[in-house]
Amino acid sequence: MERTRTWRPPYDLDLRLTLGQLQRGHSDPTYRVAPDGAVWRSARTPAGPCSLRITASRTTGEVTGQAWGPGAEWQLDRFPDLLGADDNPAAFPSHHHPLLHDAFRLRRGMRMPRTGLVLAALIPSILEQKVTTIEARKAFRLLVHWYGEPAPGPAPAELRVIPDAATWARIPTWDWHRAGVDHKRSRTIMAAVRVAPALERTAPLPNPEASRLLKLVPGIGVWTTAETMQRSHGDADAVSVGDLHLCKQVTYALTGTPGDDARMLELLAPYQGHRHRAALLIRMSPGAKVPRKAPRFAPRNYTRI
Repeated sequence: MERTRTWRPPYDLDLRLTLGQLQRGHSDPTYRVAPDGAVWRSARTPAGPCSLRITASRTTGEVTGQAWGPGAEWQLDRFPDLLGADDNPAAFPSHHHPLLHDAFRLRRGMRMPRTGLVLAALIPSILEQKVTTIEARKAFRLLVHWYGEPAPGPAPAELRVIPDAATWARIPTWDWHRAGVDHKRSRTIMAAVRVAPALERTAPLPNPEASRLLKLVPGIGVWTTAETMQRSHGDADAVSVGDLHLCKQVTYALTGTPGDDARMLELLAPYQGHRHRAALLIRMSPGAKVPRKAPRFAPRNYTRI
């Protein structure tokens, strides 16, 4: 049965920029943009799976969510959170640098989405640990295709719901291998799904406390925690320390010289509370790309190891 909720945000909202932060590449099986511009998302909520179709009216500013499945009511109850209602970009001190001032002005409608679903944000982040983006996104797509389920309702045929914790725990070694996931990452996912209920209970906690608890899981460090918190908690300050490229891109954009994580954090200090937002705006700015001096890392083929 379809459930519907219409909500008018009390702020300018760029739907694609906001929800696009949740997409794990163009092949993400849990996210689709339809030809009519509607955004489709699947989710595994505490009440069960659901699919959500989101559209925005250019004339009224209203955003409508249509949801199907056992988790539909849970998802629509948190509809404003998904659209960044808890975010406060007005407090972003964009005046510190002209690049960020211009980037923020051009993307005022971008909010930090809060899904409230920790495991769903954590597992793709673990898959992205220390591998190329291509490798990680392929692994996520394959595993959700093999072990997920079709999204309920009239969702696009290719939209699937991420597996639940018990299903992740049952994935055999050879399918991790076939998806290109090494033992270290699969072991970390196993550690996370064993404490999945405790992880989900961090969703309503203050961001610093939730971040601290996530890092108690073996294999989950600062980078993975930040990547998760950005999505599950809408944390605008969770900067991805440890990212191979981000520190160079941020420091190059703000000083003209690529630097390390320490230098990046020094430069982002004036944006405390919004450091992830600042880094994200920099990544979106065409003029902030670091000139390439070395070849890209080649994806590894774990099926031949």
